[in-house]
Amino acid sequence: MAWNEPGDNNRDPWSGNGRDQGPPDLDEIIRKLTDKFGGLFGGKKGGGGDRPSGGPRSGSTGVWVIVAIIVVGWLLSGIYIVDEGKRGVVLRFGRYVDTTQPGPHWRLPFPFERHYIVDVEQRRAEEIGYRSGGRENAAGRSVPKEALMLTKDENIVDVRISVQYQIKDPRAYLFNVVDPELTLRQVVESAIRETVGKSSMDFVLTEGRSDVVADVKELSQKILDGYGTQAVPGVGLQITNVNLQDAQPPEDVQDAFADAIKAREDEQRQKNEAEAYSNEIIPKARGQGARRLEEAAAYREQVVAQAEGEASRFEQLLAEYNKAPQVTRERLYLETMEQIMEKNSKVLIDVEGGNNLIYLPLDQILQRSNSNKAPAKATAPTSTPSTTHETSEDNATRHRDASRSRESR
Repeated sequence: MAWNEPGDNNRDPWSGNGRDQGPPDLDEIIRKLTDKFGGLFGGKKGGGGDRPSGGPRSGSTGVWVIVAIIVVGWLLSGIYIVDEGKRGVVLRFGRYVDTTQPGPHWRLPFPFERHYIVDVEQRRAEEIGYRSGGRENAAGRSVPKEALMLTKDENIVDVRISVQYQIKDPRAYLFNVVDPELTLRQVVESAIRETVGKSSMDFVLTEGRSDVVADVKELSQKILDGYGTQAVPGVGLQITNVNLQDAQPPEDVQDAFADAIKAREDEQRQKNEAEAYSNEIIPKARGQGARRLEEAAAYREQVVAQAEGEASRFEQLLAEYNKAPQVTRERLYLETMEQIMEKNSKVLIDVEGGNNLIYLPLDQILQRSNSNKAPAKATAPTSTPSTTHETSEDNATRHRDASRSRESR
């Protein structure tokens, strides 16, 4: 049977032990909770009797526990951890106290001390010459005002530079200047204008780019280190690298400047070609000169040796002539005639009592004789008529007549 069926009032869930009761009173529940919290903090319970005076009070213990928890939490709030590559700067009532290294640290909690974490290994960058707000060129584009700089020869160049830097002193970085990044930008821009103002446009745009970058880096770092106080100099920034991103004349004159650069490059190319030709021809001429000197020295040695040899041969012939004049004269005569007849175009044939006709191919013989300097050999006899020849008797007669004429002299 259901509890709410008619006729069975004893099964009402709001009644207890057969007694007729209503739902619990909300005010009674709130009163009980209030009495419990009041007893915890030393108050009196609403429904019970008072505690005896002078007895132990459990509420005071709870207060001290809460106070201890609050104090411990406040002290623990002073713990902080500095990561690798960073530094912690501790302030006490707004005044610098210490710079802490990576690791866990503790400071007096707020409001006595506070700390700042500064990243000293991060590479930061600033670009000079990329901000808008400048004048418009002939093409209608806006040129950054900070990028236009005046050179020594009163020309305007468009220079854009990227600067990379790191924090080297956290204390100086936080307290010496209000805005270190803005200070760095202004210092670098000032250094660029000073460097470009002392240089010509051709130097900035061509071979002087590396020198301009080095001068800007050195001058900017010197200015930054001059800021601050005597105890803490500088702004705490270290410039690591300066890159000249772009350096060119204004767009209004870029075409004319490109022609000038092309002419300069052609000039340099021709100079390089001339230098290469000079480097090629001079060693060759020196080699030829040395070769001719060596040949002259060798010819001199040859002529001297030949003259000495002829003189020695003549002395030996003179000694032999003194011993046998007749034989020596005949020998010299025959050797001389041999040398002369070698170069002669005549052919002498000695035929004793022969009636055969001899064919002599004189053109081939003379050609072979001139080329090889050797005596010609006759071919086999044929029926072809021979050319003009002299007998051995005529040859012997002429030799004897020549000998007699020399003896008579």
